Amino acid sequence: MPLIQVNGHSSPCRGVLFDKDGTLLHFMALWGGWADYVLRFMEERLELMGACFTVPKEKVLGTSHVSGGTVSDYDVQGPLAMGTVEETSGILAWQLYAAGMPWNEAIIQVNQITKNAMYQIRQHKPAFPMPGLETFLESCRNASLEMAVVTSDTTAAALEHLEWMGIRSYFSVVIGRDQVENGKPHPEMAEKACRMLGLEPGEAVIIGDSNGDMQMARQAGAALAVGLYQGDGEGNHLIDAEVVISDYNEMKVVY
Repeated sequence: MPLIQVNGHSSPCRGVLFDKDGTLLHFMALWGGWADYVLRFMEERLELMGACFTVPKEKVLGTSHVSGGTVSDYDVQGPLAMGTVEETSGILAWQLYAAGMPWNEAIIQVNQITKNAMYQIRQHKPAFPMPGLETFLESCRNASLEMAVVTSDTTAAALEHLEWMGIRSYFSVVIGRDQVENGKPHPEMAEKACRMLGLEPGEAVIIGDSNGDMQMARQAGAALAVGLYQGDGEGNHLIDAEVVISDYNEMKVVY
């Protein structure tokens, strides 16, 4: 059985499960522009209603902003990083409802704003692989390791982003939040991916950038929970990770 070696850990496995945003692709490159567009148009709608966000703008989705208001960073433990499509839409719709808009209309307005934001993103396809990812994926393929994506995004969006990066062919299974009843940190997503790959969870390494990913890995009984963090500090929010890396060059497949 192949081994994955990382920072002193050596784990035999038959497969690897990856989160998508912040794990396979650069988070801000894709979602920074999306959040910037959404928050800007939300502000405009609220101003037309004579209102404003119920909390400081950076607290709505968990973002940081430069002096001009543009999104510059994100909270790794915030809604933008960890929330599902439905949760994010609910947060935004609540802002419009609190300003006096009927809930059903608020949902329609938010869906249109987020749809327009994604249309803008699709014009540029800003999905870029994390450092060392493609070399690591090729090593996994050469070792005949099964690979899957498990993401809080929708399956359709995940497939689209994998295609943009040119790495779709590495993954025989792609599971979005729409395919399970329980999202992360519940283990259902990991367990389903393993079943579809013909593996036991204990035969799979799980890699993600949020502690929800690490909790999912632990609850599923994965062989190893690997946290990925590229920010300042040591990734202390990944408290349930067994090992934390800054990029895929720290991982090696031995077979």
